Amino acid sequence: MIKTLLITLLFGFTAGIASAQNHENGLAGNAPAVYTIQNTVNDNWKGFERVNITIGPHKAYYVNPKKPLEGNPWVWRASFPDWHTDIDSILLTKGFHIAFVNVDDQYGSPYALQVWDVFYNYLTTKQSFDAKVALEGVSRGGLYVYGWAKRNPDKVSCIYNEAPVCNIKSWPGGKLSAPGDANLWKQLQQVYHITEQQALDYKDNPIDNLDGLAAFKVPVMHIIGINDQVVPNADNTNILAQRYTALGGPIMIYPVTAGPQELNGHHFPIEHPEQWANMIMGYSYPVKKVLPYTDYFTTRNCLANSLNVFNSGKNATVAFLGGSITYNPGWREKISRYLTERFPATNFHFIQAGIPSLGSVPHAFRLQRDVLDSGRVDLLFVEAAVNDNVNGLDSLTELRTLEGIVRHAKKANPQMDIVMMSFVDPDKIRDYNNGKTPLQIKNHELIAEHYGLPSINLAKEVTDKLNNHEFSWQYDFKDLHPAIYGQELYFASIKSLLNTCFDKQQAIVSKTNPLPGPLNAFNIDNGRYYNIQNAKNLDGWAINPDWAPNNNLSTREGFVHKPMLIGTKPGASLTLPFSGTAIGMAIVSGPDAGIISYSIDGGAEKKMDLYTEFSSWIYLPWYVTFSTDLKKGSHTLHLKIDSDKNKNSKGNTCQVIYFLTN
Repeated sequence: MIKTLLITLLFGFTAGIASAQNHENGLAGNAPAVYTIQNTVNDNWKGFERVNITIGPHKAYYVNPKKPLEGNPWVWRASFPDWHTDIDSILLTKGFHIAFVNVDDQYGSPYALQVWDVFYNYLTTKQSFDAKVALEGVSRGGLYVYGWAKRNPDKVSCIYNEAPVCNIKSWPGGKLSAPGDANLWKQLQQVYHITEQQALDYKDNPIDNLDGLAAFKVPVMHIIGINDQVVPNADNTNILAQRYTALGGPIMIYPVTAGPQELNGHHFPIEHPEQWANMIMGYSYPVKKVLPYTDYFTTRNCLANSLNVFNSGKNATVAFLGGSITYNPGWREKISRYLTERFPATNFHFIQAGIPSLGSVPHAFRLQRDVLDSGRVDLLFVEAAVNDNVNGLDSLTELRTLEGIVRHAKKANPQMDIVMMSFVDPDKIRDYNNGKTPLQIKNHELIAEHYGLPSINLAKEVTDKLNNHEFSWQYDFKDLHPAIYGQELYFASIKSLLNTCFDKQQAIVSKTNPLPGPLNAFNIDNGRYYNIQNAKNLDGWAINPDWAPNNNLSTREGFVHKPMLIGTKPGASLTLPFSGTAIGMAIVSGPDAGIISYSIDGGAEKKMDLYTEFSSWIYLPWYVTFSTDLKKGSHTLHLKIDSDKNKNSKGNTCQVIYFLTN
């Protein structure tokens, strides 16, 4: 009986790209959005049942053991599946499955690895194979093994390679110490859709970008001919081993010197295959159960609108609005590269709008300038839960700003898709372990539910995975600013959310869902920066057109060498006429930050301490609101520097870079 399944592409990537600019898709190639998987006629392989299938035009199979081990561990062959099969035969008798998909002459190209992703998804979801696989590569198979493993380090139990190609400049390029193959070198350029110069400049060879694999401690075994002249060790295995061990990755190299060394040392016998089979089994079994990513996100209305834009093969814009976890290299760059490979015909523009230390209040007021002024945005990622907690933001203000971000973005483009993200910090881990949902996550989920937005709770996921002993906070994740392991985990989980939405909505037509009524009438849905030039009646204040500190303290990019309205003496005052329902200011709070007094429309005077727990070592961008529930219309803010100051402050300074209005 023939089963037909529609399986869509699933894949990721570990290399970064330049952000906030158009991304060239020359390396991505062409890939269909949907493959059809069909069963063909089963047969036998070395006395075991072989199930043959097709994935679009590609033949594939998996071989079933007579008695599978619990958890269904498996080995995935890359290229030359009938070469040196003793290890596979031994593992089959022990209860492993063996799998292979034919994407020969693709040299580990992005297209080939997308086919791999389809096969992996089919085997793990439809056939219940283990989520982690042992990869086997022979010769050029190294390009496939490392290409896929670096995109998916969380899905690999170990890597076994024989004489693997680790550098296309060596083979088939012939640009180093090997002769190479001129015809295959041209073929590689064709399937990668690159020029020879681009191939020479290629930065994702197996020897490159190994940090994710090393962070996951994926064990690697290389069996090499000691005098291999086709794939010389000096250009391939030796470089990879040096780089991998320097990153903390475990690797073993076994040079073969016994037996015939054929094909200029590239073919050699494998002595004692049972030893290697036992090593692969030791790394792969017993199967360790990992918590699935799908437990930690909610798709709701999914991402049909942005998907249709991406499928159109034209221009698309994706924005990332967040704090330092978005600003720092890692998951954001990987998601950007993932999108360019999943949709190779689309010209992407990525907006990097992550700024360290900033949460939902700053996001609400800077959304227009930092994101929307760049033009139509199709997909927006929003994260604020960590900084809202660290900065001590109250719940009501957080709800008003988060809701304002969503409504402001949807008014700019009603078809914009938005993903709400909650990252982890130690406080959230403690809350969950005490049976409490963190306040910031409640608020993020409340907004996502009301507006039908996909959301992902990475704080709960990290907490649960820590409790499941999948990794260590101290040695793997390390900090709320995740180390490489954490960045890979974030990427894999966010990618899983995107894949789930994209796979489910291939045929859904874009539509504009009307905005529901607001949860809070005073949400910041029209937040703007308001120029400091609008301040009036300056008494003891002046604008420095190019402010920079005169000491060695740190600053934040975008908040130095900018015009700054500065007052330093107690009693310095100003007035600010404005219109709207909210008023606040963005300041730079340093070691001399003071206390201010303020009133609105002649009302009661209140005080605000501008010194933060971070002010002693950095001129920190700090966004404060004086009121977010004013009546619509014109108002006047009265601002004065108070004579009191924080006991830790060295002065009474107030440095305003923007006023904030709604």
